[in-house]
Amino acid sequence: MVKKSANPWLRGLLRAGKQQQRTVSRALSALLAVPKPAPKAKAKAIPKPKPKPTPKPKSAPAKKAAPARPKAAPARPTRTALDPVAPASGKWLASHYTGQPDHGAGAMRRMSYWLYIPDTPPARTGLPLVVMLHGCDQSATLFAQGTRMNHWAEKQGYAVLYPQQSVSAHPHRCWKWYDRATQHGGGDVSLIVGIVNKVAGTYPIDRARIYICGISAGAGMANIVALNHPDLFAALGMHSGPLFGAGHSTVGALGVMQHGASSRVDSAIAEVLFKRPGFPPLPTILFQGEEDTVVRPVNQAQLTRQAMLLNRLPHGSPVDMSSKVGTKSSHPYRVHDVYSDRRLMLRVAQIAELKHAWSGGDERLSYNSGAGPDASKMLLDFFSKHRRSIG
Repeated sequence: MVKKSANPWLRGLLRAGKQQQRTVSRALSALLAVPKPAPKAKAKAIPKPKPKPTPKPKSAPAKKAAPARPKAAPARPTRTALDPVAPASGKWLASHYTGQPDHGAGAMRRMSYWLYIPDTPPARTGLPLVVMLHGCDQSATLFAQGTRMNHWAEKQGYAVLYPQQSVSAHPHRCWKWYDRATQHGGGDVSLIVGIVNKVAGTYPIDRARIYICGISAGAGMANIVALNHPDLFAALGMHSGPLFGAGHSTVGALGVMQHGASSRVDSAIAEVLFKRPGFPPLPTILFQGEEDTVVRPVNQAQLTRQAMLLNRLPHGSPVDMSSKVGTKSSHPYRVHDVYSDRRLMLRVAQIAELKHAWSGGDERLSYNSGAGPDASKMLLDFFSKHRRSIG
């Protein structure tokens, strides 16, 4: 690991800025530069990416919740149902939450969720909790299986919560991260927060150690939930996620996924800070594959700048850089760590050869790459360094 000043790193990134979509290292050229207008997406029908065929999960025991296929209606959960895809030895529970989206406006909605409770006895303060938001064409149970998060949670003593988007809200179970009202805290945000509070009030959860993360649309949604409820979460993780604060339509969402939205990088965060002047620190870890053509690397570059602005990290913040060579079972990758007063505030992981998939996941399932690094383990390692101040 080599520690260096942020300035040479940023200058090097700036020199490569015009070619930022070709590789991740070039994508990060826009890291702290003043954003330049990005090419506008053509206003035409959005081509939907064709996901790989998803292996059919094993059948669940009678009267117990079964994993839902990506485009099927969600299984009717019961409070004590055990799911056969859970890879670890703890409790795998299913339930639902009913609440009102859009700050109380509109009809009541029900959202299913699954919860993993490890066998590890909780500390005196309770168990840390990780909220995991799946991507499009995924279900909560398949996301748990693909990421193998429950395996690592059992080893490190974490509870894991998996809210599930319904097919009635979106035919592909996509979280509407691009929706303007959702970005302002409406839509599904209140439902997800309601689930978190319900679980934290029912089980021995340490409220100082609640974290949220997701992949793709789930990453965008995790970011939105954390930005609107910073007093609830101690840290944020995003894997292959889109820029915050742009899109505002399905066509606009495609434009962000392909080109980012440089005109909204600074202004979107300025709006957040204006709304909440005393915004607390939000440590963030960002994962991105170099070969991702669904959510391109330019988004990670712009999310990095947004995280720097949100956490008020100055231009000369200390940066640690490390690189790992690839092996037969792992892609090579680079990590940049940004500190504030010796506290790790931002970790940026750039993974060579990785497409739009969870790094180090179960490659038998769509949107998962067996080749590492293991994003689930890296998330928990990062989260373990952070807790939220209460009171």
